Amino acid sequence: MTGHDDDRLARDFETHRAHLRTVAQRMLGSASDADDAVQESWLRLSRANPAGVDNLRGWLTTVVARVCLDQLRARKSHPEELLGDDVVPPVAYADTGDVELADAMGVALLVVLESLAPAERVAFVLHDMFDVPFGDIASIVGRTPEAARQLASRARRRVRGAAASGDPNARRHREIVDAFLAASRSGDFAALLALLDPNVVLRADATAVLMGATSEVMGATSVATTFSGRAQGARPAMVNGTPGAVWAPGGLPRIAFAFTIVGERIVAIELLGDPEQLGRVSIGP
Repeated sequence: MTGHDDDRLARDFETHRAHLRTVAQRMLGSASDADDAVQESWLRLSRANPAGVDNLRGWLTTVVARVCLDQLRARKSHPEELLGDDVVPPVAYADTGDVELADAMGVALLVVLESLAPAERVAFVLHDMFDVPFGDIASIVGRTPEAARQLASRARRRVRGAAASGDPNARRHREIVDAFLAASRSGDFAALLALLDPNVVLRADATAVLMGATSEVMGATSVATTFSGRAQGARPAMVNGTPGAVWAPGGLPRIAFAFTIVGERIVAIELLGDPEQLGRVSIGP
């Protein structure tokens, strides 16, 4: 490819990066592992000939799913400690708006997902969280569509069992998000700093950047400055199944705020303007 083609391909990839990262996080439960998977998907795209690809988003989703499946299989062969500092609890049923079930999930679900066979986990995440057809999942896990359906079904039963026990972390995370929004609206800089990890990262997807957001802000002071006196129109919401917020003028979601919380501190905030991401937002009362 020419340099011009390379630049265009890189721009096309960036429009799908946030989606791919979300898919990888839900599969792997780790922000750093998800970033590695997304980077590998870019390397595979840059080595391929995408000229004949009609649906680049679908093609990239398949690629990142296969990369994640390889990582999950490697984990089973070489088990390590489950929960690291960059854990991102995956929450099920984000697409369906089942807020009650989502509230009952969190780190507890991550433990359940870690107990699944890699193919079960991939089938469940792709179908139940991202509505990928079983025919497409079958090609990723190397099974028939019916076998892929059974994989997801077994995983779903275990996930629902975990939901019955509940997860107090979800309720605490909602309290932290609500406190952050209140401090943002009132301009309480000290309260914002108290809720943010010193190394917190604020990222915006391509759509949010086009709407005026900065692509990346790092550090508690800078992030607190960004939000101080803002978020006046933000409302509580479930974003990808976890407590978050949304700016929805006229009731139409325009920007979602996805929070990653470890312990009592916010370690990452993502501003999501991508229409597919916004389609998974459930606005609270």
